[in-house]
Amino acid sequence: MVLDVDSIREMVLNLAMVYGFRLVVAILILIIGSWVVRRMNRLLQNLMLRKGVDESLRPFLGSIINIALWVLLIVLVVAQLGLEMTSFIAVLGSAGLAIGLALQGSLSNFAGGVLILTIKPFRVGDFIEAQGQMGTVHLINIFNTVIKTGNNQVIYMPNGPLASSVVINYSVEPTRRMELNLVISPENNLVTVKRLLQELIETDPRILSEPAPVIAVTAFTEYSLTISMRLWAKKEEFWPLNWEMNERVKIAFEENVVKAPAPIQKREMVTVQQHNKA
Repeated sequence: MVLDVDSIREMVLNLAMVYGFRLVVAILILIIGSWVVRRMNRLLQNLMLRKGVDESLRPFLGSIINIALWVLLIVLVVAQLGLEMTSFIAVLGSAGLAIGLALQGSLSNFAGGVLILTIKPFRVGDFIEAQGQMGTVHLINIFNTVIKTGNNQVIYMPNGPLASSVVINYSVEPTRRMELNLVISPENNLVTVKRLLQELIETDPRILSEPAPVIAVTAFTEYSLTISMRLWAKKEEFWPLNWEMNERVKIAFEENVVKAPAPIQKREMVTVQQHNKA
């Protein structure tokens, strides 16, 4: 059967009327739906902010809900085009399985993100040390955690390895202990040196009285004496106090002529001389 031009034109018009209308409606659904998705994401962020949802959890929940809304929008567009939903869902499931197998590492990172947000070993704003890196937690995303170092470098750490690694959180407890190990010559008067260090402690109000500061001899040899100062301070004052206390001890030792241990070369020379005399 040979179709003439009029028949072809009529068939094209019929198809255009049937599927063209659906296509226009599908495009409108996509445009309006994308605006609705963005609007709902903003409303959701504002709602979580008003409800006081954990700052660490907000980006994660926002990403999950955003993906779910876009999947729903795509399903609506496909349904409007008249495609068989059963077949589409089957294809979508097969594609999801294939993508899941190809992205096993990403899925482990996703599971790690869920574990981090469930157990909460750290939150946004905490200063942590993990996997050889130290910094302040900036974001906890679906697949990675973003931290900023002290020199303003941004580090992206995969959630999978991070969730199974050792994490040191310096922000959990309100106080931290500082330890200064001072190595001096055993020729110094121990009582005088300890009194000098005690005066430095008493004149600094940032040092907490509870737990009480400790000044103790932790090592002693023929050529050196190690005095340890263990001091407690609020976590936000730890580093300034640490730096300033080192400086104050150095100045105090210089002003009071506290002797340092003999250099290694001098010790070796003394040992050789003693050996020769023997």
